[in-house]
Amino acid sequence: MAAGKGTRLKSRLPKVLHEVGGKPLLAHVIAAATRVVPASDVFTIIGYEAERVRSALASTGVNFVLQSEQRGTGHALMVASKPLAAYDHVIVLSGDAPQITPQTIASLLNFHLDQHAAMTLLSADLDHPTGYGRVIRKNARSADVQAIAEEKSATPAQKKIGEINAGFYAFSVPQLFSQIEKLSTANPHAEYYLTDMAAVLRQARQPVVVWKTENAKEVLGANTRAELAVLDEQMRMAKCRHLMAEGVTIFYPATCVIDTDVEIASDTVIEPFVQILGRTRIGSSCRIRSYSVIRDSKIADSVLVRPGCILEEASIGPAAVIGPYSHLRPGSEIGEGAHVGNFVETKKIKLGKGSKANHLTYLGDAEIGAGVNIGAGTITCNYDGISKHTTVIEDGVFIGSDSTLVAPVRVGKGAYVAAASCITSDVPEDALAIARAQQIVKAGWPSKKRAARKATTTSLSS
Repeated sequence: MAAGKGTRLKSRLPKVLHEVGGKPLLAHVIAAATRVVPASDVFTIIGYEAERVRSALASTGVNFVLQSEQRGTGHALMVASKPLAAYDHVIVLSGDAPQITPQTIASLLNFHLDQHAAMTLLSADLDHPTGYGRVIRKNARSADVQAIAEEKSATPAQKKIGEINAGFYAFSVPQLFSQIEKLSTANPHAEYYLTDMAAVLRQARQPVVVWKTENAKEVLGANTRAELAVLDEQMRMAKCRHLMAEGVTIFYPATCVIDTDVEIASDTVIEPFVQILGRTRIGSSCRIRSYSVIRDSKIADSVLVRPGCILEEASIGPAAVIGPYSHLRPGSEIGEGAHVGNFVETKKIKLGKGSKANHLTYLGDAEIGAGVNIGAGTITCNYDGISKHTTVIEDGVFIGSDSTLVAPVRVGKGAYVAAASCITSDVPEDALAIARAQQIVKAGWPSKKRAARKATTTSLSS
C-alpha cells in the first residue's frame, strides 16, 4: 500500500518516494516482495502523486493500482479487488517500512497457510508501543487474535501490552472480499480501516491469527523527517555490519555513507568519510580513501582510489590508481593499471592499459590506447558548440604538457606531441607534431619598455 501523502513530512514528494539507505522507501519494500513472489504478482496501490510514484518505480516491473480517492487502508484493498480476485491468498505490505525482509514476508505467508487462517497479522514487541494498535490474543499461548485495540480506544491495561499490530497482513482472498463490504466508516476520519477486518472476520467465525517477528525494527515506518533519519542510520549501519562480516574493513563506519545495494568484495578497505552510492560494485583488495564519492560505478580488484575523488557511472580496471581529486564522469572506462591523477576530469572516455593522465587534465569523448602518457594541462576539445567529437590517441603516444587536441583528430601509434601544441590535424604514426608559434627573443626590450614608462610618468607629473 503506497497511496498516502505523508502529511507530517511536510513535503510535496510522496511519502513512499522519500529515500533511506539510498533509494525510496517503497523501492525497499518492492525489493523484498519480489524475492518472495515474481514482480508480475506484486500490486502497488498508489494515490497521491500517483504518476510520479509510477514513474519512479516503473523499472521494478510490478503492477500499479490507482486509488484515486484515498479513503483508508480498507478502501485500498477494495479498489484492488478485481486484480486480486485471481489469487487464493494475498500478502498486504506497508510501502513505508523499508526494513521488512523477504524471510519475514515468507514466514508470515507460511504461518498463514499452516493455520488455514482467513487473516494473519504480523506483530512485534516494542519497548515504547505508544501510537500503535495493540494485539489482544485469546490467551498468552494462543495465536488466535481476540481484537486489535487502537491507541485512542485502548484501556489502560491494554496500553501496557507491548505487542503491536505492524500493519502487515496475509488474507484468504475469498474470505477477505466476501466480508470487506462490512467495513464501516464510523470513525473520526470517515475511512475504511483494514485493521477492522479482524473484528469483521471474527464475527463471521473466520480464524484470525497473529505471527510475531523477533526483529521489531523491520516493521517500523517513518512519519517525520527525524524518523526517516533514524531509519536511514539503522539501514546504513546494518549494511556496514554485513560488509564487515563478509571481510570488508570499514574504518569508523558511522562516518561512511554506503547504500544498501552496494556490493564490496573481501579485503577491501574503506577509509572514513567515504560515500559509496547506488549500485556500485567494488572488487577485492581495493582501498577507497577518505572523502571520495562513488556512485553507480564498477571498480575491479586491487584499485586504489586516493582522497577526494568523485566517480559517477565509471568503470575502473584492475590495479588502476585514481586521484587524488579526480573527477570521473559517466562513461569513463579506465583500463588495467592506468593512472588518473590530481585534478583530472574525464567524461565518456576509454583509457587503455597502463596509460597515465596524472595532472590537471580534461579528457572528454576520447579513445586512448595502452601505454599512453598524457602531460599536465592537456585538453581534448570535444565540443564545437553544436556537436561532440571524438579524439583518438593510439598506443604508446606521448602527449606533451599543455597540449590542446581539437576533435575530431587522431594521433597515431607511437607519435609524440610537443608541449604547448594545438593539434587540429591527424598526427601519423611514429611522428612528432609541433603546433605552436615560433619563439621570438628581443634582447633589451624590457629595459626600453621600463624607460619609456618612466619617461611618460615624469612628463605627466611635471
